[in-house]
Amino acid sequence: MTRTIEPRPSAHDQVYRSLRGQIMHGEIEPGAALTLRGIGKDFGVSMTPAREAVRRLVAEGALTFSASGRVSTPELTNERIEELAALRALIETELASRALPRAHLALIDRLTAINSTVAEAVAKGDAVAYIRRNLEFHRTLYLRAQAPAMLQMAETVWLQLGPTMRKLYGRMRQGTPPEAHRQILAALRAGDEPGLRLAVRVDVTKGLRMLAV
Repeated sequence: MTRTIEPRPSAHDQVYRSLRGQIMHGEIEPGAALTLRGIGKDFGVSMTPAREAVRRLVAEGALTFSASGRVSTPELTNERIEELAALRALIETELASRALPRAHLALIDRLTAINSTVAEAVAKGDAVAYIRRNLEFHRTLYLRAQAPAMLQMAETVWLQLGPTMRKLYGRMRQGTPPEAHRQILAALRAGDEPGLRLAVRVDVTKGLRMLAV
C-alpha cells in the first residue's frame, strides 16, 4: 500500500499564513509600514516569497499597496468600519443560525471553555490574546454551520479588521469578557434562534460602531 506524503507548504505560503495571522489578531498596528526586505528578513526567506505573500494579502484587503510601492496595514475610515460591521452582522448571524441545529452539548462546553480563556486575556490586559481567543470562539461555533464559503467571507472581514480591533480594544479598556458571549451560550443551550441571532449581532457590531463615532 502506497502512503501519500503531504507536500510541505511553499515558502511564500508559510509567510502568507504567518503574516495573515499576525494581521488578523491585531499584532500589527493600523497604518504600520512593511517592506519586502523586512518581511523576508523576519521569516528567513528571499524577496520573491515575501512579494507573493504580500500580493495575496493585498488582494484580501489585509494590506494596502500604494503607487510609490509602500506596503502598510489599512487605516480604516468610519465609513469602512460601518460597512465591515454591517457585513459581520449579516454573515455571522447567518452562520450562527445554521450552526444551531448542530450545537450539541460538547460544542457548548468547548465554547464555554474558550470563553474562559477570553476572560483570562481580558484580566491580563492582553489585547492580542483577547482578539485571538474571541475569534476562536466565533470560528468554533461557525464551523458547525458547514458553510465553508460563508466562513471564508467572515474570515476575510476579520482579516481586514485585525489592526483596527487592536485599536478598539485599547479604547474600550473593558474589565470583563463580552456579555454577548454569555447570551450566545444561553441561546445555544435553549435552542433559541432569534435570541442567538440577536446576541451575535450585538457582539460583532457594538464595539466597531463605537469606533466609528
